[in-house]
Amino acid sequence: MRFASTTRRYHACGQSSEMPATPPSVPALVSQLRADERALRTATGSAFVAVARDRQVLIRAVGREPKRAAAIMKLAPSERDDLAARLDLERLSAQSPPQVGGVTVGPARHADTLLSFYLEAQSRFGIRWQLLAAINFVESDFGRARTTARADAQGPMQFEPATWQRYGLGGDVYNAHDSILAAANLLAANGGRSDERTALAHYNRSPLYRDAVLHLAHRMTTVPTGFREYYAWKLYLKARRTPSTSSSPTSPDP
Repeated sequence: MRFASTTRRYHACGQSSEMPATPPSVPALVSQLRADERALRTATGSAFVAVARDRQVLIRAVGREPKRAAAIMKLAPSERDDLAARLDLERLSAQSPPQVGGVTVGPARHADTLLSFYLEAQSRFGIRWQLLAAINFVESDFGRARTTARADAQGPMQFEPATWQRYGLGGDVYNAHDSILAAANLLAANGGRSDERTALAHYNRSPLYRDAVLHLAHRMTTVPTGFREYYAWKLYLKARRTPSTSSSPTSPDP
């Protein structure tokens, strides 16, 4: 979290492979997105992950084509949350420099464990769990994308030291449970129970960030499989070339 900044330096919503060189038509894309939605209602295990990542590929690719995204949203309004969030994060990432110190990757806590943390925070602070999950997703891909000690924000919810001191409740910034509760504490202290958008401005000042988080939270609220889908998405890190022509992972590639 950049408590006093206007843009995020990296955004960790997971990504995977590209679509074919010749993009499908808008009706074909809508048909595939709808087919994936139907399949996700009953799929389990590796089959669920495969379908979720197929949907991810489509969302990622369309998110780089605003006109195509607009056409899909007009034809299939139910896809608005994912596509609008992707468009916002694409724009935000384009205007943000690489993460200081780069990013490393580690395993996320189990989805059920994270959900229990979100629900605990919701019960304690009155912030809906889907909003906390959306922040966790955007900030660190549920804890998979990890900043180094050189970064100015730390942990799965990305707190700066001064902000953690104020809202961290004496916990460990690197602990998923503690950081999720701290995020709920921050949002509640800034009116998040009744005005999520204004409270999110205390998390990140960029309107693009706030819009993306709210779209993702709305989808997790209205689509029963939404949280599990996002958790299943693949994280892909883009590399920044150094003068020696080697490369190192610096930020997730939106």
